[in-house]
Amino acid sequence: MKALRKLTVVQFKLYLREPMAFFFTLIFPAALLLLFGAIFGNTPDPQYHPDYGYIDYETPALLALIIATVGLMSVPVATAAAREAKVLRRYRVTPLRARTYILADVLTSLAVAVLGSILLVILGVLVFDLHLPQEPLGVAGAFLLASLAFAALGYLVAGIAPTARVAQVVGMVLFFPMMFLSGAATPVEFMPGWLRTVAEWLPMRHAVRSLQGFWFGESWREFDVQTLALALVLVVAGLLAIRFFRWE
Repeated sequence: MKALRKLTVVQFKLYLREPMAFFFTLIFPAALLLLFGAIFGNTPDPQYHPDYGYIDYETPALLALIIATVGLMSVPVATAAAREAKVLRRYRVTPLRARTYILADVLTSLAVAVLGSILLVILGVLVFDLHLPQEPLGVAGAFLLASLAFAALGYLVAGIAPTARVAQVVGMVLFFPMMFLSGAATPVEFMPGWLRTVAEWLPMRHAVRSLQGFWFGESWREFDVQTLALALVLVVAGLLAIRFFRWE
């Protein structure tokens, strides 16, 4: 447990020293929130919800964006880069267990996602009078499930990609289409029908829908499909990530 704690702290510090990861996890979502707030405000709009405004609707979607950023743009690159630099190989020959390293890495990714989300919510409350979630446990559960699912996708990309540069490209190719089609950056209500159908097959869309639903106080039963879809991504991507994970 002591080794896990120390390694997690070290991994967290290293993560925050990466300018690109720091920007996309902590700065980019906040910038989007400020931009959307300046354009649309947060006056209640029946198009979204009779009691909530655009920022209330958009904030949980941006939480999904943070989760996907960590999973698809940080985890693959950091893991592949550590493998290229022989860091993973050195970890493997130490008394440290492999599962300790992997668990520390997952906890670091989760901690970064939580930190970015907390900062985003604080900004929303202070600047736009953001309504806090009606079902905080539901939001926390959906957040955790989505974070683990996207982390599994990230490790899968890292295992398949031969280099950190390739991992970065693959992560971006997966991330940016999902960002624009899932409702995280652009409401799906503005999209044509066929594009909405495509969006329903994207993991980030399920994360957005579940987070928004629990934020507005809808019941767990309303999100069986989203929960099942994210759990399926977690299991399938996790098994494949284990299969293709390489220490060197």
